[in-house]
Formats: sequence, structure tokens, C-alpha cells
Amino acid sequence: MTKLTLLALDTSTEACSVALLYNGEKTHLNELAQRTHTKRILPMVDKILANSGLHLNQVNALAFGRGPGSFTGVRVGAGIAQGLALGADLPVIPISNLTAMAQAAFELYQAKKVAAAIDARMGEVYFSQLICEDVHTNFGEVSQWREITPEQVCPPEQAISQLQNNDIFYVGTGWAAYPQFTEKNLNGSEIELPNALYMLSLAQTAWKQQQTISALEIEPIYLRNEVTWKKLPGRE
Repeated sequence: MTKLTLLALDTSTEACSVALLYNGEKTHLNELAQRTHTKRILPMVDKILANSGLHLNQVNALAFGRGPGSFTGVRVGAGIAQGLALGADLPVIPISNLTAMAQAAFELYQAKKVAAAIDARMGEVYFSQLICEDVHTNFGEVSQWREITPEQVCPPEQAISQLQNNDIFYVGTGWAAYPQFTEKNLNGSEIELPNALYMLSLAQTAWKQQQTISALEIEPIYLRNEVTWKKLPGRE
């Protein structure tokens, strides 16, 4: 049985990252590339594939950070993912950037209750609270994230009012960005930005559950309604 090969990419914040699952092993590239994502992401994809001797059409599926994050970064990631997936005829797995940071907390610190907040500027954060639960599926027991507090963009005070218990691991840039959090001793961790590496486990689970979409179904998640997604020619 051929092992699953997954490629993941993320440009939703000032971080720019790609990751590859191949022959059961994970590799990744991650760098800060604010305002240079469009120049950096494709060379990073080429490099990580070349390092493993792979071509894009040998990948089973493409995962990408679908937001929330910076408007430009989310748009770039969605556009690059769409172009790559169309060109190689790959199914796509959209990954929440907030959930990806929660997954990092689980893999690095075994955290199962996570509050994620990315600085959204304008006095707001992209926020969600998640819990990792063991779920029985047709292919065995898996750990899956469930949102206790749905993804939203909100002021710090609103995020604080929705926190449900004290046993929480905090991830994301949002916690250090606003004094309302630090005044409540809600301090972030070293996990400040999404990383495609931690999207791979989430994508594996989605693949097993046949939760993929086509390239033409890609929709970036901005959480601010006034932002629109420019569709590719030919899309309805």
C-alpha cells in the first residue's frame, strides 16, 4: 500500500511555510516573509519537493491555510493553492490557521484545551477556543479539534468574556498585542504564528475522512465580511 503524500503551505500571516509528508516522514521550511510571500512561497514549494525527489503530480493532496489572517496573506495562499492544485489536478484540504496553531500546541506541549488569537489590527483579534477530543471513526480512534468558541473577529474584551475555563494553553500573536489580555494575565506562548508543518496531521485526518474539495471550491476565510475573493475566470 502506497503511503500518503501530502503538501501543505501557508502564507496567511507574516510567516511563510511549506511542509511535506512523504514516506511517513515530515519535512518543512518556515521563514518570516512579510510582504514577500508571492516571491517566496513557490520557490519554497519547489525546494521541498526537490529535496525529496518528488514532482507536484506525485502528491496525493494539497493542504493550505485558508485563514483567518492578513487579507493579503490569506488571498495569496488561496490563490497559490488554487493554481497549484489546478495545474496538477490535486484535491485540496483547507485548514484553519487557528486550528493549526492549536495542533502545534498539542504536538509540542500535549495541550488539549487551546485558545487561539491572531492580531487582526483595528483593535480586534481573530479568535477561537478549541478542545481536542478522541473520536471513533471508521478507520479507528483519532484526535480531533472541536470548536468551543467558533472562529470570529472580535475585540479583546469579547474574547475574554468567552473563555470557558482556566486550564487553557494560549497561542497566537493576539495575546501580546493588547493590554486587555496582559492585564488579565492571559499570556501567549512561543507558538505565535501558523506553520504548515502542523497542518499535515490535520490534513491526514481529513484525507482519511474523505474531506477534500476541488481547486475550484477554494474559498479563503477572512472573517471580515467586507472583503471579497476574486474568483478565477470560469468560476460561477
